[in-house]
Amino acid sequence: MEKSQNRKPFQALRDLFHPVDLTHGTCWRTILQFSLPVILSYLLQQVYTISDAAIVGQTLTAQEVAGVNDTTSLVFIFLQFAFGVSAGFCVITSCCVGCRDQAGVRRSMAAQLVLSAGLTVLLTALALVLLNPMLAWINVTPENPEVYRAAYTYCGIIFAGIGAQLFYNFICSFLRSMGDSVTPLLFLLGSTVLNVALDLLFILVLRWGVAGAAGATVTAQLISTVACFAYAFSKYPDLRLHKEDWHITGLDLKRHIVQGVPLGLQFSVLAIGIIVMQSVVVKFDMIDGQMVSHAAQNGFGAANKLNSLIMTPVNGLGAAMTSFTAQNLGAGYTHRIRKGILQGLVMAAIIGVCSVGLGLLLTIDGAYLHIFLSADKVTADTIRFGNHFLYVDFSMYLLLCFLFVVRNCVQGIQRAPFVLWAGASELIARVAICLTLPALLSGGVVSAQSPELAFYALCAADPLAWLAADLVLLVPFFKNMMHRNYQYLYGGVEQHLLGK
Repeated sequence: MEKSQNRKPFQALRDLFHPVDLTHGTCWRTILQFSLPVILSYLLQQVYTISDAAIVGQTLTAQEVAGVNDTTSLVFIFLQFAFGVSAGFCVITSCCVGCRDQAGVRRSMAAQLVLSAGLTVLLTALALVLLNPMLAWINVTPENPEVYRAAYTYCGIIFAGIGAQLFYNFICSFLRSMGDSVTPLLFLLGSTVLNVALDLLFILVLRWGVAGAAGATVTAQLISTVACFAYAFSKYPDLRLHKEDWHITGLDLKRHIVQGVPLGLQFSVLAIGIIVMQSVVVKFDMIDGQMVSHAAQNGFGAANKLNSLIMTPVNGLGAAMTSFTAQNLGAGYTHRIRKGILQGLVMAAIIGVCSVGLGLLLTIDGAYLHIFLSADKVTADTIRFGNHFLYVDFSMYLLLCFLFVVRNCVQGIQRAPFVLWAGASELIARVAICLTLPALLSGGVVSAQSPELAFYALCAADPLAWLAADLVLLVPFFKNMMHRNYQYLYGGVEQHLLGK
């Protein structure tokens, strides 16, 4: 009896590492069990950014901090495209898992390895070639040499290491598509600790400055990628590729590209929109083309990082919904898709409200700014700019909750074009608002002398962009996912099983 009791904790621990079968069990319980490690993983991913920002903000000059903050959206374009593409590719994998097609799972892995290698070369070359034009786009130019040098150095190193990020996202997304959300969490935990340690070594000990922050991130991700691949092939022998698995057809590649590219573009659209916002934010620190302050840049940059952290739990839940819907699509359990989506929306609303409450607490006296900036950089103006941005976003967070859940579910049922159209609508709305409303309320020219209402107008670009995307996603939400006869969903299953 005693031995049996001793085995129970070990058995529970072993069960924790087993993949979750998303096609069985009570929907909300299954989603919650699978999504909690994903949410924790996403939170740890934010620690990468926060640790860099916190150490840089506490140790480097205001100009260097502004340079790193200004480039967040540029880095976001390419890294989030890589992240979105990997998540989209794995919709095919999840469908294969749902219909118990192990050979299809391996063939999906082989196709993704080939596509990921090609994307690494393409994205790295494109990012490095476009670096200077993109910096000019956000008004970071050699005329402000210290800001420009910091931004160029940070981006250059991160872009050179895109491959590490892409393959890391690939193996993590692949494991989640199989129902294993715990293994990516553990490796991300190790990678986060390693990243913080390397940050301290490279920045505080070796004095490599901005280059040290970027180098620590790339090095930690590269080590984690190699370790995670090795562990995955060891833990799941069925994933070891055979010679016949490399017989990849054009149809195999097409099926993955059709699912991956729209989601990748959707993630990049968000970054492009933020760049447009950033290009206008910089103007609130300028008069007659001359930089007179860094308050708007630093306030917006720190608030944007906090916002990314606050939205992470709902984002993680949404990512889990992709695997849930795709596995059930492959299994033909379309009744679970409808039920799971509705329950997922309720969970997202609850998580969103709790997250906003935490965010509002952190805005008191600009508390979050002291995480990202040293005391001398936290001024009344910095707090004002940062809090204005957060208040506007937090007031409309339910729009974002709907977007995260439904967009990922639409991806999971293989309606990728709607994801792309939603992204396009979001981009158009955000750009249009950023480039018109602040200038209109400033009398034609945005500057440090513009009224506060002009900055509020700029901040409104976020929720109005979410609304634009939500309106597009309402079409597949009602037409496909909420349609009681599921005719469209069954069509998706047939296309998958026939390999069309």
